[in-house]
Amino acid sequence: MLLIACVNVANLVLSKSISRQKEIAVRSSLGASSRAIFFQFFTETMLLAIPGGLLGVGVGYLMLRGVVAVMPPNTLPAEANLHLSLPILLFTLAATVAAGLLFGCVPAWYASHFDPAEGLKEGGRSGIGVRSQSLRRTLVGGEFALALALLTGAGLTIHSFWNLMRVDLGIQTDHVLSFGLQVPDSRFHKPDQIVGYYRQLLTNIESVAGVSNAAATVGSPLEWPGMGMLFTIAGKSVPADPLQGTGSAFDMVTPGYFRTFGVRILTGRAFTEQDDASSVRVAMVNEDFVQRFLKGMDPFKQRLIVNEAIPDSNKLRRVEWHIVGVFQDVRIGEHHRMEPEVLLPFAQSPRSSAAIGVRTAADPASMVKAIAAAVHKIDPQVALATPRTLDQVRDDELAHDRFTMILFTSFGVIALALASVGIYGVMSFSVAQRSQEIAIRMALGASQSRVVRLVVKEGALLGCFGFGIGLAGSFFVARAMQGILFGVGAMDWSAFGAVGLVLMTAALMACYIPARRAASIDPMVALRAE
Repeated sequence: MLLIACVNVANLVLSKSISRQKEIAVRSSLGASSRAIFFQFFTETMLLAIPGGLLGVGVGYLMLRGVVAVMPPNTLPAEANLHLSLPILLFTLAATVAAGLLFGCVPAWYASHFDPAEGLKEGGRSGIGVRSQSLRRTLVGGEFALALALLTGAGLTIHSFWNLMRVDLGIQTDHVLSFGLQVPDSRFHKPDQIVGYYRQLLTNIESVAGVSNAAATVGSPLEWPGMGMLFTIAGKSVPADPLQGTGSAFDMVTPGYFRTFGVRILTGRAFTEQDDASSVRVAMVNEDFVQRFLKGMDPFKQRLIVNEAIPDSNKLRRVEWHIVGVFQDVRIGEHHRMEPEVLLPFAQSPRSSAAIGVRTAADPASMVKAIAAAVHKIDPQVALATPRTLDQVRDDELAHDRFTMILFTSFGVIALALASVGIYGVMSFSVAQRSQEIAIRMALGASQSRVVRLVVKEGALLGCFGFGIGLAGSFFVARAMQGILFGVGAMDWSAFGAVGLVLMTAALMACYIPARRAASIDPMVALRAE
């Protein structure tokens, strides 16, 4: 964006110097040296750069406030204090001055090396006109190339966010309230006490009017799948070291888990109340688990061997779990990734702290007080931790992707506006310089539509030139952004096509006003002025 803005300034200063050819010729004829003319234009450029930098500080402060307002929570550590500090202000002013030095010198050099004799000729159209016109067109092409790179980033993030919004999460997020219960381990002495506590708690929640199902789970749907544990498949070599094996996410859930969260069972059966501590230990695995570890095998003939801690001991024991069902993948995390997951009956592997999911008929957010009262009726000492609807959980998980999309889109829109201003300025100046030529064309019979096509064609060629250069850069931008995109390849032709269409449309619109101005030239007035 800084480069695009600097190119615009360079173009304007260059155009200004060309329009002052006669003034420069007169100054040179009266004895002004090339050095004096150079420093005159250079000083004028710096007088624009410094106030512009100071004004930009104020705009930057407002933009910083806006970025902080839309930034997702926990993006930065609590110690971070975003403000415009003195070093940042000095850097900003230094960058502005450097940009003025760099992009102000070229037009100043052109002006100082201008031939006075050419400027004093009638019309003053020759001299540095051809070279400066080529330079200005090259600069505008570079603007469009840079704008295309930023617009590509915006297009890719929008496409990625669109994919995230449409992806099948594996659960139904509507009408579900989720909250945690931090119950101290010291509250229970035996596993059956934990099971009885949560069974009574869920029964009381389901008795609330408007509640259809409730379930307990150690993990949190859409956020984290439970706890990581090591396992081996029965029949394969079992590591001698119990701390070795294959890792997977394990979650302990009550039988109402599937109805509450709308998780589909693909094959096999779900857990029931009969899957308790006295029955055969059973497990369910997701699709990703089957694809990674049980590909080409019948999952219902497999058993998982898991090392579990022996209560009141530092030792581990091997426990076998029989697979009885396969369920749909539930995506988790910011990028809705898939991970191998194993579900165990809560009654066969209870934990003191768990998350509660409640499916309601009405708006779940409006039932927080009623559900909290049902929990406090069983345990007045436990509070609901972070009660949120699953829709809110999903929005929170998408917050970083939404922020990235807004950021890149803002950059892309500003870059597009700057590039459009650049091509508008070049085409306006070109029309002003070619007024005599256009007047002669119209005097010889050229129609207004033909003049419009002539100007628009020139602007379209500039846009195509920038698009061709920027397309290669856009590919590298897409490659660099792969880590933050979802379902978008390095060669996303849909995003490239949409961005190219927007860019070319902006170029044509920026050319339209100068083209109409050219078509409205009165040949007699223009030729009389010449």
